[in-house]
Amino acid sequence: MINEKVENILNSQINKEFYSAYLYLAMSAFFDEIGLFGFSNWTKVQAKEEMDHGMILFDYIIERDGTVKLEQIDAPQRDFQNPLQVFEKILEHEKFVTDSINCVASMSEDECDLATRHFINWYISEQVEEEANARDVITKLKMFGDEKSSLFHLDQELAKREYKAHSYKN
Repeated sequence: MINEKVENILNSQINKEFYSAYLYLAMSAFFDEIGLFGFSNWTKVQAKEEMDHGMILFDYIIERDGTVKLEQIDAPQRDFQNPLQVFEKILEHEKFVTDSINCVASMSEDECDLATRHFINWYISEQVEEEANARDVITKLKMFGDEKSSLFHLDQELAKREYKAHSYKN
C-alpha cells in the first residue's frame, strides 16, 4: 500500500497535470483564433500528453492500492498576446511542473517509498524534454522577430508534431 503523504502529493500532481492539459487547450484555441494552426496542433498534442501524464499517476495510485482523489481544475489563463509570449508562459509553467515533480521525488525518498521514487524518475526525464522543447521554440521565435515568413515556416514545422501516447510501462 502506498504511503499516505506520497498518495496525497501524487493526487495533487494529477490535478497539476490535468490543469496543464486545460492550459495547453486554451493556448491551442488562441493559436486557432489567430490562424497559426501548426502552433495550435503543437499545443493540442501537448494537452494530450499532459492528460497521459495525469492518467499514468492515476493508474499508479490504484496499482499501489491507494485512493485517487480528483480535485477541481481551475480555469486556465486566456489573455495571450503573441506566440513568443505563449511559449514563454509554457516554459514558465513547465518549470513549475518540474519543481512539483522534484517535490514528489523528494517526499517519496523522505518517506522511504522507493517504488514511487523509482517511478517518478520517468517524470523527471520527461520534464527535461518539456523544458527543452519550449526553449527551442522560444529561441526560434526570438531569432525571427517580426519576420512573418519565418513564423509561417515555424508554424508548418509545428504542424508536423504527432501525438504518441505516453505510458510509463513502454
